[in-house]
Amino acid sequence: MGTSAHEGGALDSNTKELLAVAISVAVRCDPCITFHVEGARKHGATRQKIAETMGLAVYMGTGPSAMYAAHALEAYDQYTDQASGEG
Repeated sequence: MGTSAHEGGALDSNTKELLAVAISVAVRCDPCITFHVEGARKHGATRQKIAETMGLAVYMGTGPSAMYAAHALEAYDQYTDQASGEG
């Protein structure tokens, strides 16, 4: 699963690792934090980028994010349809 999550795509490796750091903090997983901070660092993340990512993690970490992941994709699809005149 980790390999496929890090494969090429619209997001670069640094951004993906920063997202993983934010999620690790939000779900309070110490080993995950360590692993993904190192991954982000290896992909060029600076201390400032980590600090800004932590601001988002603290802001977002209190909600049950797993339950809303599908809602985020659904919202994106609805906005895209609306912008193209389909919805």
